[in-house]
Amino acid sequence: EVMRNETVRRVYLGGQHAAPEESKERMEWLFELFPILAQRQSQTAGTLSGGEQQMLTIARALMMKPQLLILDEPTLGLAPVILEQLSKALERLRQTTPITVLLGEQNVTFALPHADRVYVLEHARIVWEGDPSRFAAEAGTGYL
Repeated sequence: EVMRNETVRRVYLGGQHAAPEESKERMEWLFELFPILAQRQSQTAGTLSGGEQQMLTIARALMMKPQLLILDEPTLGLAPVILEQLSKALERLRQTTPITVLLGEQNVTFALPHADRVYVLEHARIVWEGDPSRFAAEAGTGYL
């Protein structure tokens, strides 16, 4: 659980070990990536919705400037409006950074637009792999 008693702004800063000016720039970029968190930056993390907490967790990880971001079922239990915001953030991240995102997701409709490559796992084995454009034609009907 994200630092419940800290404000959104403090949680962001807790994920960064850089000079204050660099931290501020990074935080502002993340507030652009997740605008709802900018509106809630003075709120304590424990008062955020589950979806907002999910975004805050992702943003905190991004404060560390990772080369790889692993997201395991990030859409689980999220409201449609939060799904849309998360989708927009992932697309912007994909377009503007070199960060590799490994997305483990059962919601195929959510995942496909963000994928460069698709792997379908069943019982811990890869049963299909290919690019997203081939997925719907070859394997997607059984998974969509």
